[in-house]
Amino acid sequence: MRNELKRAVYWSAGLRPGTSVYSIETRRIGDRRSVLAGVPLALLLFATACVGQPAKSGGGVQITETSTNTLRIAINGALFTEYRFSTSEPRPYFYPLLGPGGAGMTRNWPMQETPGEEHDHIHHRGLWYTQGKVNGVDFWTEGATKGRIVHRGFDEIKSGTETGIVKSRNDWVAADGKILCTDERVFRVYARPDNERLFDFEITFHASHGELTLGDTKEAAMAVRVAETMRVTKPTPRGQKPIPGDGRIVTSEGALNQDAWGKRAAWCDYSGPVDGKTLGIAIFDHPSNPKHPTWWMVRDYGLFAANPFGQHEFEKTSDPRSGDMVIPAGKSATFRYRFYVHEGDEKQARVDERFTEYAKP
Repeated sequence: MRNELKRAVYWSAGLRPGTSVYSIETRRIGDRRSVLAGVPLALLLFATACVGQPAKSGGGVQITETSTNTLRIAINGALFTEYRFSTSEPRPYFYPLLGPGGAGMTRNWPMQETPGEEHDHIHHRGLWYTQGKVNGVDFWTEGATKGRIVHRGFDEIKSGTETGIVKSRNDWVAADGKILCTDERVFRVYARPDNERLFDFEITFHASHGELTLGDTKEAAMAVRVAETMRVTKPTPRGQKPIPGDGRIVTSEGALNQDAWGKRAAWCDYSGPVDGKTLGIAIFDHPSNPKHPTWWMVRDYGLFAANPFGQHEFEKTSDPRSGDMVIPAGKSATFRYRFYVHEGDEKQARVDERFTEYAKP
């Protein structure tokens, strides 16, 4: 009986059965009359009680496409992240990224204003993938003369009791409108206990519009801007000596904090206080990736990126193109990464063991 009433409300509201309550609420805000018209009040109230929020007892990963160019990704009924792919923005990205206990693991600006956050590097939006030199075009920073990564569609959006998956396609478009290449992305998120979050990100570059050069630059590729409270150094006025913060950076090779910048390693971990607890984000560079182990473009102010393209920048080689990667026309190249969001520092979270699990064939 309850299922029949729920289906009746969905169809009366012009929604498909199975649409999440989050989507209903979004449409109610955008067009309250179109959603609620023709739905008897008693039926609506009863169905709302039946539907409620996604039940934790059901578990799993729930992925819902909203009407705002966003995918909502929940784990065991709780919001984990949103994939934002509006063509009005310079590239797709994930924000917010919520860790154990719903803690915000990324800086909020420029998506929203939060007291105490620095407003540097407007292009550091949540968690993203891009590159600073694609056939010479800058896709890392933003502006009228910069490149844009344009969402073209989804090949798969699938929820599940153990994993959820999103497969998407994108065009890399120069300022003059020319498409330089395309990519295919796979985002796979796992239903894990509440004290951790685990997801994989895979990107395949296609040299679909001629030979493709991913150029040597320190500004690339798989990146996240961590929460301000996790910083290794606190914000200070320009010209003043940095003040130590409570964050910690460490690589699989033992490089710490500022010394981790530009070093090669199989993984890197960035941890620090968030909402009164020590939490961290580890990024794993898959052994099959070109140029593994990658270099790390990781900064004490919160930028955290796995960058396989910056050899000249990081090692001060004599050839400014020593880190270039050329993909012949019609060919492709794939990069794979895993994110492990955890409680405690890298030792308490056993990050090295978790990387070993990921690296197994």
